[in-house]
Amino acid sequence: MPAASAIFFTVVENGAEQFVQWRFGTAGFVGLLLFSIGIKARNAKVASVGAALLAILIAGNPAQ
Repeated sequence: MPAASAIFFTVVENGAEQFVQWRFGTAGFVGLLLFSIGIKARNAKVASVGAALLAILIAGNPAQ
């Protein structure tokens, strides 16, 4: 069961990465990368910078 869970989360993470890069470009990719690295490394500063960058991109780009 843990292997299936790991595969599922890998697929979800890759799907989210592709969506963010498609929707917000390189800056969105960098924000998601910083956020996920900060979470995995348990580094609040890096995760916060990534989350803030994603929030700025989402707030500045309303759905059309």
